[in-house]
Amino acid sequence: MKRILRRIAALVLSALTLWIVITTIESPDLAAAWQAVRRDNLSQQILRWELGDLFTTAPLSVATSLALRQSPFLIAAQEKISENTAAAVEEEPDPAPENTPKEEKEEKEENKTSSLPVYTGSKLTFADNGIPSQTTVPSKSANYTVINGVYIKNATGQTIDKKTVGKGDFSAVYQADASPQVLIVHSHATEAYTMPSGQKYKASGNYRTKDTNYNVVRVGDEVAAALSSYGISVLHDRTLHDSPSYNDAYPNSYDAIASYLEKYPSLVYILDIHRDAVEDADGNQYKLVTREDPHAAQCSIVLGNDYEHWQDNLTLAVAVQQTINEKHPTLMRPILMIGYRYNQHFTTGSLLVEIGTAGNSLDEALYSARLFAQGFAETILK
Repeated sequence: MKRILRRIAALVLSALTLWIVITTIESPDLAAAWQAVRRDNLSQQILRWELGDLFTTAPLSVATSLALRQSPFLIAAQEKISENTAAAVEEEPDPAPENTPKEEKEEKEENKTSSLPVYTGSKLTFADNGIPSQTTVPSKSANYTVINGVYIKNATGQTIDKKTVGKGDFSAVYQADASPQVLIVHSHATEAYTMPSGQKYKASGNYRTKDTNYNVVRVGDEVAAALSSYGISVLHDRTLHDSPSYNDAYPNSYDAIASYLEKYPSLVYILDIHRDAVEDADGNQYKLVTREDPHAAQCSIVLGNDYEHWQDNLTLAVAVQQTINEKHPTLMRPILMIGYRYNQHFTTGSLLVEIGTAGNSLDEALYSARLFAQGFAETILK
């Protein structure tokens, strides 16, 4: 019996030690470590471990959320975790911006474009499509690079020049007297959404269709219309670059972009618009929506950096996301940086934008397309 008790005590001590190590691993000194331990409630961490989230401090996964939904007790525990996680984020302020001379601040305020209205096109009904929703919000800055409140998930070995990117001086300059300025393409044009009951499309694959009334080409139409309403000249390539061959999608869009740039040298900004997909281990889809508006699908910017001027594109991405965050703080998920080109080497104003997921409805994606377009327009028109 004594041996069993000793083993139990050893296991408890080991678990406690492991929790302390995981909680304080990012802490630079003893004081910071103590604050981290105080913030990271042990009972919450035990709940995460029991549900399989052993080495993460991020929000609970989709699979975990499925388990939580099966028990009122666990649902209550999840709500408590979310409350304390939000508090932890508030306790971690982003690095303070460098001091700017008063004269420079005043000049920037004078040159700042006034807020643009949200473009309103056709009426959106937001009919329920039966897909459960989630909201993706980073809980701590430890796993991200944070610039001006914008979270960046750097999945590459490249080092981000935070000082340069944080200034927001992107080199893709809008020219009011030149047109067109923006090119919208869709490397994966057949990507589609989950329609409400009674609204169907002819599928060409899982959550894919060649019908441009229902795939991301329709979302691109909405972005183009919104930007045009702000006086920005736009070209929209509605070609299905991923049909019939998905593997040829980026080579096909590469040829299209090169052709457009040759014909229209005034093009500065290239938006490759996609949609994401979020599912659990069983393939069940989830929609991502904002906290402030359940009708708005979350969006994300994917940035490749396998080319020389990738930090110019990153500077633009951060500036756009910072503008959007001011009005819609959870519309944009963290920027994802991957060691690939995504045809973003053509200009210093190239972004890959994912609007919604396969689980979102088309109306939710169209609504967010309007919000993104507003933020993009306000950024380049400053």
